[in-house]
Amino acid sequence: MGYEYALVHLHYTIPPAVALTFCYYPFSTSLGLYKILFLIAIAVFSTTPWDSYLIHTRIWTYPPNAIIGPTLFRIPAEEVFFFVIQTYNTSLLYLLLSKPTFHPIYLRGQKLLNDGRGLRHWRWLGILVILGGIFAGVGLILKMGEGLYMGLILVWAGPFILLLWSLAYQLIMELPLSNTVIPIALPTAYLWLVDTLALKRGTWVIESGTKLGWHLWDGLEIEEAVFFLVTNVLIVFGLIAFDNAYTILQTFPTLFPTVPLLPSPKLLVRALLVPASTYDDYRIEGLQEALARLRAKSRSFYLASGMFQARLRIDLVLLYSFCRVADDLVDDAGSVEEARHWIIKLNQYLDISYEKGSETNHNTLDQFIASTFPPFAQATLAFLPTAYLSPQPLYDLLKGFETDLLFGSSNPYPISDQPTLQLYGARVAGTVAEACLELVFHHTRAFVAENQRKRIAQAGGHMGIALQYVNIARDISVDASNGRVYLPTDWLKEEGLTPEGIIKDPTSSKAEFLRQRLLDSAMEIYHKAKGAIEELPLEARGPMRVAVESYVEIGRVLREPGYKLKAGRATVPKLRRLTVAWKALNQK
Repeated sequence: MGYEYALVHLHYTIPPAVALTFCYYPFSTSLGLYKILFLIAIAVFSTTPWDSYLIHTRIWTYPPNAIIGPTLFRIPAEEVFFFVIQTYNTSLLYLLLSKPTFHPIYLRGQKLLNDGRGLRHWRWLGILVILGGIFAGVGLILKMGEGLYMGLILVWAGPFILLLWSLAYQLIMELPLSNTVIPIALPTAYLWLVDTLALKRGTWVIESGTKLGWHLWDGLEIEEAVFFLVTNVLIVFGLIAFDNAYTILQTFPTLFPTVPLLPSPKLLVRALLVPASTYDDYRIEGLQEALARLRAKSRSFYLASGMFQARLRIDLVLLYSFCRVADDLVDDAGSVEEARHWIIKLNQYLDISYEKGSETNHNTLDQFIASTFPPFAQATLAFLPTAYLSPQPLYDLLKGFETDLLFGSSNPYPISDQPTLQLYGARVAGTVAEACLELVFHHTRAFVAENQRKRIAQAGGHMGIALQYVNIARDISVDASNGRVYLPTDWLKEEGLTPEGIIKDPTSSKAEFLRQRLLDSAMEIYHKAKGAIEELPLEARGPMRVAVESYVEIGRVLREPGYKLKAGRATVPKLRRLTVAWKALNQK
């Protein structure tokens, strides 16, 4: 009995598992755990017979003084643990790297597949390459000599890779390299180094008559290098196939009206077998536009959106996109009259959306959107989930935009005092917070009593005001360049200023004093309202903390001496935003 193989785990595989677990824990979900256990089960059941055969035929062996002793079908306990720990480590790395990824935008329906990207050709090329590897493996096995081990690797792994590639090639090809190449390459390179040390120490031995005798480098047999490469490919492709199936289930409610939190393997396979021709291309394109809008317009909320799951995340992205589209239609109008025209049309859009009706009303809405709004706005308006959003917050949002149109009119500076500012903040931001919470309550399964919902929604509305105050404090210079001053006029008078003075010099010491005063009000509201976050359903609690804290951090930056501006605005460095998100998720 020996401990050599056990020490390999103690020194080289368990420490990365601990580190990855520590990093991933704040982001962990029941779905993530389900994926890991699902992959581990497949890895153990698919590898055990193959590994047992190799040991029975003495293609590789383990010296008695290198292992503790217990075996499963002659496979040492340490080797079985290797199946588990490798799958666990690679899966955690994939889950960490893919956490920000919004998978629906990488789906490809019939139209998108035919748009010249050549995905179908890549699919068949991949199939041919994998089949070539399998046939090469069969040839090596039939020779029954040197190369037998390589042949067994290719024949064992090839069919699994072929199946996963055939089912999930879209996402495998389309996902960022951070989701595909990196989670394969990093664990593979690391295990190559570990294997080199183990082979040199004789922890396990490959019999000379069954190997090619080629080395990737001194001490690393080519068969071992290929083995760790293909096993990590299997793990990552398996995870991508899972995500592909889960994304189909979540993205197309017309195909799958209800989806359990943890879908069964049967349901996942059913989703993968849905023909791409049945995908809603228009919905995919709408989600692509919505996410691009979120990424370009709000880095804080873009980061926070990655913490939400499934249809809740999809609908939050669509809600943000609606708010942004509506704001852009009004702000980018060539005149006040044109801006009012768009507010009227948006109100009409809501009127039609919330009319009691059926398919006839739905067709009327589609026709109205297509005939009234510019192309960039149409998909967002078509897919806004009004079926479970109350109309009042959306109507109130449009009233907030009407306030913006007062600038430059007979009442050129409409924010006369703090109550007026608070009303404005409630309309343009508090309403959005309330709508977000409605989506949370709709999509999460935890029961929340009606009176508790109302209390949380009220606190959410206040939090929206606080975040709008931060937004105004950040944008004093930008707003001034557009002839707008959102600081209350009575505050300006107290400091001997006028709105015209702020427009002329938005960076004066007095303007800075008022910025800090506004931030004081924001932080006071924030501290009073943030406790309600802890009353949210568990799966939304951490992500909502991230959404709030990411934006509040802008206010904290503005309170620091010597903060730096970019395009007239204070920004939060990316690493700092990630740190804030991690701490928010860790908060108890």
